[in-house]
Amino acid sequence: MKDITSFHGSNRFLSNFWPCNIELDGEYYWTVEHAYQAAKTLELDDRKRVQKASTPGQAKALGRHLVMRIEWDVIKLRVMTDLVWQKFSNNPDLRKKLLDTKSARLVEGNTWGDTFWGVCNGVGENHLGDILMRTRTMLRSNP
Repeated sequence: MKDITSFHGSNRFLSNFWPCNIELDGEYYWTVEHAYQAAKTLELDDRKRVQKASTPGQAKALGRHLVMRIEWDVIKLRVMTDLVWQKFSNNPDLRKKLLDTKSARLVEGNTWGDTFWGVCNGVGENHLGDILMRTRTMLRSNP
């Protein structure tokens, strides 16, 4: 199967901006992006502001100005893995769509310079793509 090199069009469901119900510390968020940005801080008022953001892009923008948890750099990959797992394990339609990508390499290709979560101009670590592929493998072994 051909690689998926961007999360647009028919592959938009792979994006953290895709609507889904996500739980973080007993609160619900309407996208992975909202929950991930909220998880950056332990300040409850800031988490509420992120939770109420009208778009995932707005949540991301708010996340740039939060007081970060001291251990954030140590836990952020685990947090993202947990949130992505929720997205696809708790939603049968999204689970099926992810499994339907078969063995395609998933690359979060972008033009905004994110070389940690994705790949920009051929450079990047593609952590989000790797998390999605690991989630797909785990879903296959846990029908």
